[in-house]
Order: sequence, then C-alpha cells, then structure tokens
Amino acid sequence: MKARRHPSATPANSKASPAPDLFTRQFLLHLEAEKNSSPHTVTSYRSALGSFQTFRPGVTWKAASVDDFRAFLFHLMKKDTARSSIRLTFSALRSFYQYLVIRNHIITNIIKSIDMPKLEKQIPKFLTPNQVENLVKTPESHEKTQQAPEWQAARDGAILELFYSTGMRRAELVALDVRDLDPISETVRVMGKGSKERICPVGAPALESVSRYRQKAGVHAGPLFLNKSRQRISSRSVGLIVKKHLVAAGLPADFSPHKLRHSFATHMLDNGADLRSVQELLGHANLSTTQIYTHVTADRIKRAYGTAHPRA
Repeated sequence: MKARRHPSATPANSKASPAPDLFTRQFLLHLEAEKNSSPHTVTSYRSALGSFQTFRPGVTWKAASVDDFRAFLFHLMKKDTARSSIRLTFSALRSFYQYLVIRNHIITNIIKSIDMPKLEKQIPKFLTPNQVENLVKTPESHEKTQQAPEWQAARDGAILELFYSTGMRRAELVALDVRDLDPISETVRVMGKGSKERICPVGAPALESVSRYRQKAGVHAGPLFLNKSRQRISSRSVGLIVKKHLVAAGLPADFSPHKLRHSFATHMLDNGADLRSVQELLGHANLSTTQIYTHVTADRIKRAYGTAHPRA
C-alpha cells in the first residue's frame, strides 16, 4: 500500500517544476503586492501551478482544457495524494484562473466546473492535561543537564507554556514582539492569517514563564523569542524545540506545535467553553473549522457514558 502524503505536502510531480511563465509571474506578484498574501501562501500557489505545468508540459494556460485538469485530478488521486492537498492545489488553480478572467486574458474559469473529492474526516490529535503538565515542566527539569545557556531552557519553557495557554499557531508565536505581550492586562496581541489581529488572554503560568525567560535572556524589546544567535527564532527551530521536549517527556515525537493548539481547544471545550469563544481565541474565520473539536469532546463524552452508566 502506498504511504499517504501528508496533507500539507505539495502534490507536485517528482520532477522539478518549470520556470514560471509571464501569467504565473504576474499572478504571484498580484498575490504579494495587491492581496498581501503570506510568503507561505505564495509558495504554495507557485508549487500548485508548477505541478500542473509539470504534468502537462508545453500546454499553455489559455490552451488547457477541462479534460486536462480532470486528468490532473485523476493523476493526483492515483498517487494517493491526500484529498486536502488536492483541494488546496485546485483552490490555487481556481484563484489563478479567476485572476486571468478578471484581467481579460481568458473568458471563463474552467476550474469551477471540476468537482473536488470530499475531505476525509480527521479528528485532531491532542495531549491530555497530565501530558501537557509533564511537557511544560521538561525544559526546567533538564536545564542543569544541558550545555546550552540557561536562558535557552527558560525560553523553551516559555514557548511551550505560551502555545498551550493561548492556542496560537507556530507562525503567530514566531512573529511575536516583546510589545505584543501585556502582563498588566494578561493578554497577547496576535497577528493571525490574513493579517487579522486578535487579543488572546494569557494564563499566569505562561506569563511567569515568559517573564523568567526575558529576565534570564535580557530581552527588553524587539522579537520576543530569540535563537542562540539572538536573532528572531525561526519556525523550524520552534518545531525542533517542541519535538526535543516531547521526547524528553516520553510523549510521541511526531506531535507538532499544532498539537498543543489542538490540546488547547479540546481542553477548553471539555471544561465548558462555548464554541464561539474558542473560535475567536483560535482565530478561525469560520465556525465550521472550530466544530471539528466538538467531535473529539462528543466522542469522549460517549465513552464516559458507556463506561459509567449502568444501562448504557
């Protein structure tokens, strides 16, 4: 059986993508300059367009037909590409063709007529409260055994605490500046997807952990979290930090920082938070995105009922 690609993987052909043509370059520039899209979005769209051009080399965007794109869809499905990745690829193609229509390069958006495969229902994985407790204590307990400066262990603990306390995304945490965290109001200003700003409450343990890190590292302005070179920490480094402490805590090493976001949302709902509040805290544009966590909590409630009720 073929291994399923990770949903975030780009379903491109294994061959190198061709150099972007004029229309592609103009579209990517449009995303950057006019739509203010994130670098990640621009990279994903570039890969999506390039993957089709690799599949149909020599076929121009004007000459491409609905059958070409249906064949491309079938090709991705035969490769057992995750459906979420396929939908993201065709979302990029649909946006590109809509751009071509608006700019009068073509008459109709042929991608709109292609039916997409339905998404598989994926229940988010999360840590239990006890597992989170063990994880956030790991940097401090291993502080004396590490050869790294003391402030780096304090930083790791602050990162883990802030992830779980706020449910923010990795990119949001990396982008934080010192001025974004307000210990007086116990809140943090987060810049989310689409440059949408939100204010998140921060718990006392996370505030204390961040304060301890800042004191040890001498961080008073600029980026909140620093790397060993005392520059803004990278998203990759944060992922490695979380993985290192997961292993040290005896937890699954394949868990990513996003699992702390899942844990935050699940534990909030388990303890009575309403769905709308959790949506706002997570920065979800649509309530349907947040509703996946209700499947987790509902499943746990059913199991508890089946175990505890005499006539379940």
